[in-house]
Amino acid sequence: MLIDTLLFATTTFLIWVALVYSLSALWWVIEVLPLGIGWNSSEMDAWGLDDVQVRVLTIGAEDVVQATVDSVPDGVAGVKVIAEQDIEIDGAAVHIVPDSFSCEATNKGRAVEWARRHVSCDAEYVLYLDEDTLVTGLTGLPDADFVQFTEKPIYTGSRLAYLCEVFRVGYQFEQRAFRRLSYPLYAWGGGFAIRHELEDELTWDVATITEDTNLIWRAADRFDLEYRLVDARFRNQAPPSLKALIKQRRRWMSGTLKDNHILPLVYQPLTLTRVVSWGFSPAIPLLIIGASVVPGATVSIQFFELISTALLVVLFIYMLFGLWAYKKHPLLWPVFLVLTPLAVVLHAIGAAWGVLSPIEEFEVTTKVAPETIEEVNPELSGGAIAAHDGEDRLVRDSTDEFDTELFKD
Repeated sequence: MLIDTLLFATTTFLIWVALVYSLSALWWVIEVLPLGIGWNSSEMDAWGLDDVQVRVLTIGAEDVVQATVDSVPDGVAGVKVIAEQDIEIDGAAVHIVPDSFSCEATNKGRAVEWARRHVSCDAEYVLYLDEDTLVTGLTGLPDADFVQFTEKPIYTGSRLAYLCEVFRVGYQFEQRAFRRLSYPLYAWGGGFAIRHELEDELTWDVATITEDTNLIWRAADRFDLEYRLVDARFRNQAPPSLKALIKQRRRWMSGTLKDNHILPLVYQPLTLTRVVSWGFSPAIPLLIIGASVVPGATVSIQFFELISTALLVVLFIYMLFGLWAYKKHPLLWPVFLVLTPLAVVLHAIGAAWGVLSPIEEFEVTTKVAPETIEEVNPELSGGAIAAHDGEDRLVRDSTDEFDTELFKD
């Protein structure tokens, strides 16, 4: 009797996960195909570099920040480093957030709020970069209120973390549809530009651990926000360890759940189904096993075998999109596809942890020195990062060139 009860409860849980994941997968397909068409049709350089002030956020990672500042193209209106420790950076003005400053925001949000109040800006846009964001392909900005740059995390030494990042970048193809949504579903804070006037209207003075998504949701809530995506593939660092990746995902999920109330009711199911699908996607293979091995475990074995198999295929599609974004050579695709179930599980651990045990405090993801990136990526010679000017690609000269390295750039 107990076994039957446990079997029924487990099966019911898996069925609900499958149903919710089905909605999430269907929405992703809608975003990528009909809604994503024409995403890059607007003029990409409506505003020049001299209309952009760059702000790099850090606690005090001097060598990492120096590489980021070096990657900013000449011609911008200014480069400001907003730090919480005294550091020296060539090519940028360093502003130290005083310990005495207090506001509603904490950690990163507190730093950007202080900068908003005390660092002058005469440019039309403020371009925010994380301390580890290496700029690529930046020649100007489209005419929009919020400009999101795509990312392409670079290998830093952890093959498993890099595998998960390839998978995640594939899922992020949905960003192409965000310009058609009243509320973009998230923002990546490592590379985005916002009109300075709009930033002053909104402020950063709110308590949250996902400042960037919180900001864009509040902007969409108050204004008729014009959003544009620029597929420049800024090179931020993939987490250097599996532990760092899991903690990062936990923070992302915790912040999303906490701030979900900002969205109107019609949008909340979209984010919540994504939460379930992200955190509990490893349950999909279990549903296939349950439907195939345990007779009577589901209402209709054939039906759930079909649904769960289709959902499993969607996970491989996410990986394929990621491989395309990374320009991995097709000969490498079978290896990544075989490893997709592993990527799904590892990617989900931190997210599920954030659902079951959300955190309240911001924790910075560990970064590595530029020299380490050059050492572990054979395409980068010594000094290549320091010599990078931000207007071109960091690795390989053309978007038509394939990457032939399995877990490296």
